[in-house]
Amino acid sequence: MDKILEAVVTSSYPASVKQGLVRRVLEAARQPLEREQCLALLALGTRLYVSGADELPRRVGCQLLHVAGRHHPEVFAEFFSARRVLRLLQGGAGPPGARALACVQLGLQLLPEGPSADEVFALLRREVLRTVCERPGPAACAQVARLLARHPRCVPDGPHRLLFCQQLVRCLGRFRCPADGEEGAVEFLEQAQQVSGLLAQLWRAQPAAILPCLKELFAVISCTEEEPPSSALASVVQHLPLELMDGVVRNLSNDDSVTDSQMLTAISRMIDWVSWPLGKNIDKWIIALLKGLAAVKKFSILIEVSLAKIEKVFSKLLYPIVRGAALSVLKYMLLTFQHSHEAFHLLLPHIPPMVASLVKEDSNSGTSCLEQLAELVHCMVFRFPGFPDLYEPVMEAIKDLHVPNEDRIKQLLGQDAWTSQKSELAGFYPRLMAKSDTGKIGLINLGNTCYVNSILQALFMASDFRHCVLRLTENNSQPLMTKLQWLFAFLEHSQRPAISPENFLSASWTPWFSPGTQQDCSEYLKYLLDRLHEEEKTGTRICQKLKQSSLPSPPEEPPSPSSTSVEKMFGGKIVTRICCLRCLNISTREEAFTDLSLAFPPPEPCRRRRLGSVMLPAEDVGAQDLPSPSRAQAPSTAAPRRQRKHCITGDVPPTVLNIEGLGPQGPGGQSSQEEEAKEEEEEEKEEEEKEEKAEKEEEKVEKEAEKEKEEDGLGPGTLRNASAPSGEGSRSVLDLVNYFLSPERLTAENRYHCESCASLQDAEKVVELSQGPRYLILTLLRFSFDLRTMRRRKILDDVSIPLLLRLPLAGGRGQAYDLCSVVVHSGVSSESGHYYCYAREGAARPAPIPGAADRPEPNNQWYLFNDTRVSFSSFESVSNVTSFFPKDTAYVLFYRQRPREGLEAEPSSPRARAEPTLHKDLMEAISKDNILFLQEQEKEARSRAAYISALPTSPHWGRGFDEDKDEDEGPPGGCSPAGGSSGDFHRLVF
Repeated sequence: MDKILEAVVTSSYPASVKQGLVRRVLEAARQPLEREQCLALLALGTRLYVSGADELPRRVGCQLLHVAGRHHPEVFAEFFSARRVLRLLQGGAGPPGARALACVQLGLQLLPEGPSADEVFALLRREVLRTVCERPGPAACAQVARLLARHPRCVPDGPHRLLFCQQLVRCLGRFRCPADGEEGAVEFLEQAQQVSGLLAQLWRAQPAAILPCLKELFAVISCTEEEPPSSALASVVQHLPLELMDGVVRNLSNDDSVTDSQMLTAISRMIDWVSWPLGKNIDKWIIALLKGLAAVKKFSILIEVSLAKIEKVFSKLLYPIVRGAALSVLKYMLLTFQHSHEAFHLLLPHIPPMVASLVKEDSNSGTSCLEQLAELVHCMVFRFPGFPDLYEPVMEAIKDLHVPNEDRIKQLLGQDAWTSQKSELAGFYPRLMAKSDTGKIGLINLGNTCYVNSILQALFMASDFRHCVLRLTENNSQPLMTKLQWLFAFLEHSQRPAISPENFLSASWTPWFSPGTQQDCSEYLKYLLDRLHEEEKTGTRICQKLKQSSLPSPPEEPPSPSSTSVEKMFGGKIVTRICCLRCLNISTREEAFTDLSLAFPPPEPCRRRRLGSVMLPAEDVGAQDLPSPSRAQAPSTAAPRRQRKHCITGDVPPTVLNIEGLGPQGPGGQSSQEEEAKEEEEEEKEEEEKEEKAEKEEEKVEKEAEKEKEEDGLGPGTLRNASAPSGEGSRSVLDLVNYFLSPERLTAENRYHCESCASLQDAEKVVELSQGPRYLILTLLRFSFDLRTMRRRKILDDVSIPLLLRLPLAGGRGQAYDLCSVVVHSGVSSESGHYYCYAREGAARPAPIPGAADRPEPNNQWYLFNDTRVSFSSFESVSNVTSFFPKDTAYVLFYRQRPREGLEAEPSSPRARAEPTLHKDLMEAISKDNILFLQEQEKEARSRAAYISALPTSPHWGRGFDEDKDEDEGPPGGCSPAGGSSGDFHRLVF
């Protein structure tokens, strides 16, 4: 009968014929059979079940075993002996296959109780241990799990049970997902879940086995010498009791036998488990381990693993099944990585497409993820301000999402940061990085020294001043200028991506500043220029005295003191005239200045900007006939008021106000208050008519400027972006300059003491520029003391910055200035926040043709200096920074004087374009430092390669779950798509 059945099954008959013949044989097998015949059928059934080529013979074999086992139990018990089971399990080379194990499981279901069954179970307790030690594949291992789950008597007992559990962990680490599509991945997931489920069952029966298994798990994932283990190990984590987490993490992070390399490898592989779709509590264990490492201050591991894995974790937000765990880990990694912007900047290129994908998904999970991601981005932008060129695309992508308030942001940032361990991060401060593609060099933040770095970069980019400093001959009488020369020389010629200004900072330290705290960059700039000026003046005077003492006879007249470098570059003169309104006596005083502090006009008298202010375009200024601005309202006698008499415009400068014409004239030089008020009321009506005319003129000028821009190839949007916003209440630098130069009535408590009258009198004060500096420094007075709150506050108004500024000088002259640097303050207080600097170099040369002096210099590249990071930028970014980031406002502006037509730079003047030759000692110092830097690079590259050589790559366990579209596209270009370096220094504090 067995031979007939085998011949039928292996024949080429149709399946229906085979099934009919098999049915007859099975019916005959239910009848009493001879022992030999029954054993033959059982042998055939076993052979077909284990070795059948397709589904039919395997099904026939299973049916034969069932029929024989139920109808001939005695013969089945004799057949399914321990010897038979051993032959099944050891029938081939290597571990037994899944079919052999399935056959054993089927036999155990049919085996009657008795001595034979006891022998079989005893054998299986040994064989399943041997099987898992031989590392079977996922299918066979899952079959072992099913076998033991169905028949617990097969589980190894005694000390062998712990060994069995540990070997199961090893088996999971060897699992590899077949690359046969989604069905194969799903089957692989089920197999891993079955094995981990068996482990959970064994742990419940023997809780003491959990910790040894965890040690085995750590040994597997921390091994640096073998190939990366399977992500199937993630299925084990869901069965670990959470109450063990704190103790396990504490012991692991304090274990001296665990090397940093092993810990780095282990945590990196655990983070890869975020991609395991059926894992539970994986994120909790990952975060707990990261917290444990932070507690023992193993920051090198945290830094390396965060930078290596944060993009991978972020990519998992695309998949709803793993989104929750990935988002939890991502939030923790970003909110703790607060000593540097590096981790956050790695994600910047990926955030806009991720937001677009989540919006397109339109699911509850996607919406929740979007809200949390937007909140996270706002926190990081708040923590690391000063990168508008990088943040603009991201802020544009999330502009329609909820913006958290500042309290919420501070709450999130204060939860998990490594703030208490910031000082420990100094050892990882200089990271291997390349010099910026811009060719410019950054300055290292030494702890809240961004205000110094921004000012130094602005001064360095003032090429005339830089050349003047670099031409300085060695002079012991100017130690601060010498240190500045060395700093500028290294910024010009060093091979380092960033240098430390520590020596110069200590030499130029402002005595009343507190070390380690944020300071006002404008105050530092004033102090620095004063120090440089006084030092050079004193040194020159000493040199002159020494020279005179060496002469045989003293000169008849002492030589007149020459101007210092600061005076030549930044020195201007301002004339203040005060006219007594009683006797009309005028007092005049001329003062030198290095910067102009521009106050914001008070809100009440603020009126709509004059046409000249609005229509000064950024890159195209033509001569326009603009109507004169209006006069201010009549002043009150209760408080001082300013009155606008003229405005700065984009065309020929206005006529300088004649101080003798101030105040209404009457017989004998007297006037009544009624006549004053009446006259000014008439002037107001007249100016209202002019305003209406100005509005029409404004539209005309805008169209002409727009058309001219398009003809010059600048694009139709440049004028709009460069000029001030048109909304009411918006301001430009021109408004602030106009307010500075407008006459001021001195009344009430501010009355003027007239020498002629010998008493306090109402007066009018007028300020004029008598001499313009080569570099005009404008400070926008954004910080004021609020008497209501008794605190300093910041004026966050957006101020339009013209690329070209024309200032009126005394005598009807005018001077054009090109914008060259903008120092931006990010924050709400002068004692906090962050400073960064936009700057360009550009040529300063006289205009060759009439009218060209009113055009900005073309093709001048803008740069963004943000401590160690230097990137390419544009004037558009300068103009729009406050619209994107309301707390980032222009604070200090540098304008370069444009020579008038017909005036040429002297050959010996600092305007020569060639970089000056440095003296020998300075060149040698730079050369030695460049060689030292190359040696440091080589040493650091070797040590880092040795340290992170064990850093694993993400295991590929299943298609459709762990694949990233951008894996083969290379790195995203580091922090900056605009040419920033791929690495960066860690900025410890702002």
